[in-house]
Amino acid sequence: TGIGLSLVAAVKGYRLILTMPETMSLERRQIFQAYGAELILTPGAKGMMGAVEAAEIKLKENPEYFMPMQFENPANPEIHRKTTSNEILEALGPDIDGFVAGVGTGGTITGVGEVLRSRNPDIWIAAVEPAASAVLSGGEPGQHKIAGIGAGFYPGVLNTKIYNEVIPVTDSDAAETTRQIAAKEGILAGISSGAACWAALKIAAKLGKDKKVVVVFPDRGDRYLSTGLFGS
Repeated sequence: TGIGLSLVAAVKGYRLILTMPETMSLERRQIFQAYGAELILTPGAKGMMGAVEAAEIKLKENPEYFMPMQFENPANPEIHRKTTSNEILEALGPDIDGFVAGVGTGGTITGVGEVLRSRNPDIWIAAVEPAASAVLSGGEPGQHKIAGIGAGFYPGVLNTKIYNEVIPVTDSDAAETTRQIAAKEGILAGISSGAACWAALKIAAKLGKDKKVVVVFPDRGDRYLSTGLFGS
């Protein structure tokens, strides 16, 4: 979300202030700065909620500021209904047996999930979250290393009735799967992609042979090179 906002703000000439946990990778910060965005880093222990609170404080300082509120904005899942879901259907057709996506803002699994289920009511949809912050599974929010998912609260745009199950993934399983994706498939993906892939493999095994399972890889690995994800 932040990178998308940064490039649009650069093109449009908007001033952009981004709040984010200090645990976010160095590469993400550098990308934001390259586009000219201003960064406010919040304590990592407060997670994404801390970043949201910091943004709300800035919003109160000036009534002319605008906060997109990606966790609450209905435009978030709507664009996935209009675009992402159609890309999947055009590529694979309507006979999709499973759909797996990580839950950050909840926009992807909500928008895509609703469209895919309208085409196939029997589709099995799985939401992915960090095991260390398994809020959707009924657990407590906590710190984790799977950037991009597991905000520590229920996003306002998330349709909790659209998925059949929630799959918690450990930091270590997400990291190891991310490395395996690179080594075996030649895809340099990010750690939330690794988490989604780990869960998708479980769903594929559950559904059985010749079933069609779609998984979303939402981030790239070159944004995590400084974190040690792929080695020192």
